[in-house]
Amino acid sequence: MLREKTPRGNVPTNYWHTLDDGRIQCDLCPRACKLREGQQGLCFVRSCEEGQIVLTSYGRSSGFCIDPIEKKPLNHFLPGTPILSFGTAGCNLACKFCQNWDVSKSREMDTLAAQAMPEHLATAAEQTGCRSLAYTYNDPIIFMEYAIDVAQAAAEKGIKSVAVSAGYICDEPRSEFFRYMDAANIDLKAFSEDFYRKICGGALQPVLETLKYLKHETSVWFEITTLLIPGENDSDRELNDMCQWIVEHLGIDVPIHFTAFHPDWKMRDHPNTPAATLTRARQIALNHGIRYAYTGNVHDSDGGSTHCHQCNSMLIERDWYVLGEWGISASEGKGYCQKCGSQIAGVFEEQPGVWGSRRVPVKIVT
Repeated sequence: MLREKTPRGNVPTNYWHTLDDGRIQCDLCPRACKLREGQQGLCFVRSCEEGQIVLTSYGRSSGFCIDPIEKKPLNHFLPGTPILSFGTAGCNLACKFCQNWDVSKSREMDTLAAQAMPEHLATAAEQTGCRSLAYTYNDPIIFMEYAIDVAQAAAEKGIKSVAVSAGYICDEPRSEFFRYMDAANIDLKAFSEDFYRKICGGALQPVLETLKYLKHETSVWFEITTLLIPGENDSDRELNDMCQWIVEHLGIDVPIHFTAFHPDWKMRDHPNTPAATLTRARQIALNHGIRYAYTGNVHDSDGGSTHCHQCNSMLIERDWYVLGEWGISASEGKGYCQKCGSQIAGVFEEQPGVWGSRRVPVKIVT
């Protein structure tokens, strides 16, 4: 799959327009960077070249690795299967707590030492037995042209595509990007505009619009992750408001993962998230009627396992990323409790994968 390239080897994009003062505005995300010739957007990988916005990281990556799909995290999409993960550099948010800052905050193209065209990635996933490809480590929205081409090449081989994203994107590119995704994990960083503005350099509302779009206008399976930071986004009031919004606008079947923060990047003065905070958040979600609420980044087998919402029997036992007891029967991708027959939201097969907790670096042959 070949895209047209500029003389500098970059790929032209579609979401931009020219301003009256001659600058070019990028229309990919709500940040709306306004650039003059040679300038880069905050995301680092989209720049102004010859009067248009181009993608500078097409075919280039910070590395490739096979992960358990539960690490994305996705607990209701092909459980136990391996997923080939990759990312590029840069990000369109500026989260002070970024846990992948060495990649997402990188301003060096040397970070992108690995290279692979879409067909090479699809072939690698097929040859290594991966059921899906993950666009992750940094937000795939900013390299959407590359991600879309990879997704198309993967689909031809029966490989699914998973976007791990903050969901900070404008309406038109949102529609195009998610058209090619089979599943997603959306990072809902908090339920406060103040948090998004001061700590992430962004806004909450566009993320909520992405979540509503995914639920009501696509068939993409998606789950939500919220990293809980002590004293910042973990109050009972905020968690109750968030869970109430999820139930009202997304329903009770969208899984949510409450994960633990560790001091990093520009928030090294904050403590680690206590396990009790995650358990409290999970219980708040369950109290609101959300059927599938999980804890993450801590060893909590009960909080990481899936139970039937109807009879409470064990459906998927998890110890970190290793699956144990399996209580789901499946037909045509739909899952059902083996004991009471209730349908379990997600995408399932009759037997789970057996990849376990392995993390295997991959070298792509081009």
